[in-house]
Amino acid sequence: MTRRISIRAARVLPAVVAAGVLVPVAAGVAPAATTPQVTCTSDKAGLAAKLQKDITAALATRKGTVAVGLHDRTTNTTCSLRATSSYDSASVVKVTVLATLLWDAKKTNRYLTTREANLATAMITKSDNAATTSLWKQLGTTKVKGFLKAAGMTRTVPGSGGYWGLTQINVQDEQKLLSLVTAKNSVLSDNSRAYILKLMGKVVSSQRWGTPAGAPSSVAVHVKNGWLERSTHGWRVHSIGAFLGGGHDYTISVLTHGNSTMSYGVDTIQAVARAIHKDLTPTAPAASRYTPTSTPKETFVAVPQK
Repeated sequence: MTRRISIRAARVLPAVVAAGVLVPVAAGVAPAATTPQVTCTSDKAGLAAKLQKDITAALATRKGTVAVGLHDRTTNTTCSLRATSSYDSASVVKVTVLATLLWDAKKTNRYLTTREANLATAMITKSDNAATTSLWKQLGTTKVKGFLKAAGMTRTVPGSGGYWGLTQINVQDEQKLLSLVTAKNSVLSDNSRAYILKLMGKVVSSQRWGTPAGAPSSVAVHVKNGWLERSTHGWRVHSIGAFLGGGHDYTISVLTHGNSTMSYGVDTIQAVARAIHKDLTPTAPAASRYTPTSTPKETFVAVPQK
């Protein structure tokens, strides 16, 4: 039986401050909107409540705006926070670019060319921007939109003017993408899925931060991250990952903006990730859990000056 758990934030006192005096809000005035809360469901007794409690605790003192998605096939567990809120993608969109390339090649039953394979490898494992731009131009937004439609990623909007790093993404669609990559489906071939996972599993160590934090050594890690600083919403810092092993098959997406620094966003994501990995694999020894680099790196994507 699926169990749904939802913790409500304490209601804001229905009052306003006027001339230094606490004044009750008049009847009929709507109370201030509450902050969205983590919602989890699971077929495993107690797991939903545990995850919600620990993810909420991980975010309790963090500033900025955070969206979280989790799905574990093994226990039919899901967690969600701000699932449909939009964020500038930064380099996370590179997985979508690769999926689009492979989806398009599948339609004509062809293999990737050597050039395409080299660009794809650089794009995912090293987050190479020039490689991404080459593939983005080759595909064009029409094909990207075609893949998004086929994938059911209905809320994702490709960046215009060649600015792929400004593609609007959300947790709901990123989780759909990871689901396609990690399970048999009619959109991506088995070979395509294996290829994407292989490259996400070979990301250079300086970029293997974020959602892998706290994953036990028994779990295979596949990750893609991104960051971007702009005048509004400060630093965007994101991480998506697929994890298999330790009796589980799960995907995690954490998107953030409003971070004061890149490192602040990384720390927020990793706090969430550690809570999730620990709750899903509680018996794994602490010494076996992955500790990302203390100097995480990524590549800045091109964005308009204004």
